[in-house]
Amino acid sequence: MITGLDHVQLAAPPGSEAALRAFYGGVLGLREIPKPPSLTERGGCWFEAGEGQLHLGIDPDFHPARKAHPALRVAGLRAYAQRLAGQGVQVSWNDDLPGHDRFYAYDPVGNRLEFLERRGGG
Repeated sequence: MITGLDHVQLAAPPGSEAALRAFYGGVLGLREIPKPPSLTERGGCWFEAGEGQLHLGIDPDFHPARKAHPALRVAGLRAYAQRLAGQGVQVSWNDDLPGHDRFYAYDPVGNRLEFLERRGGG
């Protein structure tokens, strides 16, 4: 029986770790977590996202995920969107998901990200 989602992995191009850390850690405010020593030589970086993790893995044949994406739950979505926009992140609002407020943005290597909050904060 599946009990939850452990992590989501997005691909990134070689040499992009500094930009990824600045964006995911600095701009988005996620906490970086150490990769297991057996995996560090592969590059990339991992972050905590609530109960789950977001892994960014290096792919020499990188192509950004423009449709597939992680959806990150946010408390105080509108204020969070303003914060991101103030740091130069383009925020694109979408009201197609009933009962939720949400927007999309892209990371520095072009991967699509969704940010959402249930209406009423629940």
